[in-house]
Amino acid sequence: MLPSTLFSIIVTVIIVNFLIEKFLDFLNAKHYDDAIPKVLSDVYNIEDYIKSQSYKKTNYHFGILTSLFSIILTLCFFFLDGFSFVDDFARSYSENPILVALIFFGIIMIGSDIISTPFSMYKIFVIEEKFGFNKSSKKTFFLDKLKGLLMTAIIGGFILSIIIWFYQFTGNIFWLFAWGLVTIFTLFMNMFYSKLIVPLFNKQTPLENGELKDAITKYVNSVGFRLNNIFIINGSKRSTKANAYFSGFGSQKRITLYDTLINDLHTEEIVAVLAHEVGHYKKKHIIFNLISSILITGLTLFILSLFIHNPLLSEALGVSTPSFHIGLIAFGILYSPISQFTGLFMNFISRKFEFQADNYAKKTYAGKPLISSLKKLSKNSLSNLTPHPFYVFVNYSHPTLLDRIQKLKQ
Repeated sequence: MLPSTLFSIIVTVIIVNFLIEKFLDFLNAKHYDDAIPKVLSDVYNIEDYIKSQSYKKTNYHFGILTSLFSIILTLCFFFLDGFSFVDDFARSYSENPILVALIFFGIIMIGSDIISTPFSMYKIFVIEEKFGFNKSSKKTFFLDKLKGLLMTAIIGGFILSIIIWFYQFTGNIFWLFAWGLVTIFTLFMNMFYSKLIVPLFNKQTPLENGELKDAITKYVNSVGFRLNNIFIINGSKRSTKANAYFSGFGSQKRITLYDTLINDLHTEEIVAVLAHEVGHYKKKHIIFNLISSILITGLTLFILSLFIHNPLLSEALGVSTPSFHIGLIAFGILYSPISQFTGLFMNFISRKFEFQADNYAKKTYAGKPLISSLKKLSKNSLSNLTPHPFYVFVNYSHPTLLDRIQKLKQ
């Protein structure tokens, strides 16, 4: 195969992925004005429904603009030999493969962030502000940006450096060592993410004694679930949208509740949401997701090891000197159709798990407060109540509100 042929394939993959994504968005947008199912008729009043429609359409049109800009810029970068230019610049500072890769990805990352920042700011400070969601200040926004870049540079740079080092010294079997490294990192982050990373961005405080803590303690004791770590996170620092999540294992497991969730829901509704999260733990969903992620990573690295040696990957992107980092980019694009299929599978499994967690909460606590909490959370986030089924199949990791409530009422 000629480099020009592979280049055409890479560009085709990028364009096809874009067209599929936009087609799905179009299908979904066509359902924005569908009649709300009767079982969901109490989610919005007329004023809130009009607001939700406006929010969806505004985001849809903004998404078209940003994605068009992104793909045009990406294609220009490809056709104007942008990778070759950045690679040559990186090699002008060092001949060490690891340093060249770090400089290369550093330039790509910073350049991409600079270009995307105006769009992110418009999304947060214009669209989210207009619809009453944004609580973030520009200072917080830029501090988050800086922290995120530093974390990516330190953690991502370290992992990339070790993987390239493995590649240099072990050849074809580098993927086994890289897989082991990524697995250890994944397990570590699952255990300590809430302790080490979250505090860099948000304040977490233990849930104070009172009615809510008593209700939660009573419930977890009733299902034999040991939980000493219940934290409140100041999500209202950035947005009015609410959330809750489970993290960690063993003595490190914890439930984190957004302060917005506590403000929006009654005590029994919060306990119902927590019961849903406990359901994920009891049903071994977290273990399944963790193992699946590790296995998919191993498969990806193995396939990468079969192709990364081929200089054609670098030549296709206009880089004459074969290198791991250029090959990694080309492979990532070519592999994206496969990752789409694994993503579809994981989303399908995730939706099944959500039903199971809902059912667990219904059986061990109550279905009615879970239903009312789901409705409130959907209303407060102006969520789409009538998404297109195919859009749901491809993109949703959670079932639709309608499907969840219908299951809970059975």
